[in-house]
Amino acid sequence: MCKSNKDNVATLDQLLQKKNVQLINKVANWQEAVRISLKPLEKGGFVDECYAENIIKDVYELGPYFVLTDKIALIHGRPEKGAIKQQLAITVLKKPVFFLDSTSPVRILFALAAENADSHIEAIKLLATFCMDESNVDKLLELENVDDIYKHLMEV
Repeated sequence: MCKSNKDNVATLDQLLQKKNVQLINKVANWQEAVRISLKPLEKGGFVDECYAENIIKDVYELGPYFVLTDKIALIHGRPEKGAIKQQLAITVLKKPVFFLDSTSPVRILFALAAENADSHIEAIKLLATFCMDESNVDKLLELENVDDIYKHLMEV
């Protein structure tokens, strides 16, 4: 389910490295959640230092556009905002965070970097397929360590 067979399209196992998976107890606020979720991508050289701050600025202008459902956010910005190369990170929070005026308690933050406007489309489709199955999401929230989170994402 999390693989794509189209030519030149990355699969989830190519987009998500185990070192980009985080399990965090809690964050102080939504801005910290954005920064923490993008930190593995910044450390890996997939986004510039400015990427997180540009996304935070966009939220103030556009609202929390990346909150997809209760529990899930897809943290991302336009490529010119500081994305360097396509890559994915996931942060699972034990305690939810709320973004601005959103009433959705977010605990899963997928952070996406895409070097152009089209390269992330398949990645979003893969994540949507995963997230549409509520049992996948519930299982992810129950897991207690990074190894199990990564393994679960690779199995479905």
